[in-house]
Order: sequence, then C-alpha cells, then structure tokens
Amino acid sequence: MRKLAAGNWKMNGLTPALDELEALSKSHANAGVGVLVCPPATLIAPAKARISDAIALGGQDCHAEASGAHTGDISAQMLKDAGADYVILGHSERREDHGETDEDVRVKAKTALAAGLTVIICVGETLEERDAANTLDIIGGQLAGSIPDNVTGHTLVVAYEPIWAIGTGKIPSLNEIGEVHDFIRSRLERRFGAGVGRSTPLLYGGSVKPGNAAEIFGVSNVDGALVGGASLSAADFGPIIDALAES
Repeated sequence: MRKLAAGNWKMNGLTPALDELEALSKSHANAGVGVLVCPPATLIAPAKARISDAIALGGQDCHAEASGAHTGDISAQMLKDAGADYVILGHSERREDHGETDEDVRVKAKTALAAGLTVIICVGETLEERDAANTLDIIGGQLAGSIPDNVTGHTLVVAYEPIWAIGTGKIPSLNEIGEVHDFIRSRLERRFGAGVGRSTPLLYGGSVKPGNAAEIFGVSNVDGALVGGASLSAADFGPIIDALAES
C-alpha cells in the first residue's frame, strides 16, 4: 500500500512561497512515503524547477475538455505540461462554490487519466448529513458517481474529507474515520476487485495537524492525508509527513 502525504495549498501562495516548498524538498528528500504538494497552477512550473523529484506536484482542478474555448480554465494536459503528476478533483469547495456534480467529477477524471495524471477523488458529507446518519449513503453515492471505470491502484487516490471538518479544527472521532475508510475500501474492492480496491491509497482530510496526525494515521485503512493550511509551512507539514512514515 502506498502511503501519501498530500498538501492542498488552495488559493494561497505567491512566488516567495516556493522557499517553503524548497525547504520541504530538502528536509524530506528521503521521507519514506509519497509526498505531494498541489500549489496554485501559477506555481507548478517554477516549483518543478526548484524542488527535487522527492516531492510530486499536482493541480487543484482541471477542465473536462482537453482544450478549447474555455476562458480562464486549465486543462489536464496543461497541468501535465507544467510538471504535475496528480490532480485533485471533486473537492467540496469545488462542489459547493462551482456546483460540481459527481458526473462533472467523473468526466474530469476521465480527461485527467487520459493526460497521464493520477486523480485524487474527494468525497465527504455535510454536518447535516452526518447528523441524519446518512454519511455512508452519501459517500457511497459519491464514489459510484465520481470515479470512472478505467482507474487502477496506481492512477486513483480517494480522499475522505468531511465537509464540516475542513478548516474548522473539528474532526470526526477515530472510530468515525475508521468506519468511513473501511466502507470506502470495501466499496472499491466490490466494484474494481481486490487488486485495485486494496492498492488504492485512502487519505483523510479535514483539520489534520502535527498534533493529531499520528493518531489519525493509526486508524484502519488510513494511508495518508490531504492537508490544507498546515501544508503551506515546511515546519508544519514536515511533522505530518514524519508521522505518516512512522505509522
């Protein structure tokens, strides 16, 4: 099973922020686990020129079409050309702010796979859905609708991010995280078979910090994390990577 510590910078980071990324690439050149940073698209190419291959780069979204008259959008091929190997798709902020549906995510994933990118498909429930005990139904629907059929264990990563935990400092209990991750694993195995189902990394995201990373990584079927704000600083992201390597 591949372990992966992934950082999502969201709409943060100007050229000086590359200093943090370069520091991380030097301090964790031999991390023992996969390390990925998804900066703004404007920083992918300059980041590629400054960091070692020990850290992979990814985009935060891509268009469903390979090219065309889509002003302001970025294609999967453009991300690949800039130096990205991954792309995050279906993040709750994209689903909420831009009205993206499971089908939208699925079509984008097909295009990204065709461009040679590994896709990180995000799933997660709202607080209202959790309070109504609908979490697994919501997650199951998102998995079925968002993941295309032609994925492999090397081209797919699934990130569980409970929407109510993103950037709030709140996290589900360890048992709740384990329940969802075990459910995702079983659904992947049922749909794609044991090979793909067992080799696909499952990441937890939502207020992951140096202080709680180790206990989260001890949960069943948690193979890493999709980290938001803490990934902007080498001093904060580094200990999370270390905790994953020790898990």
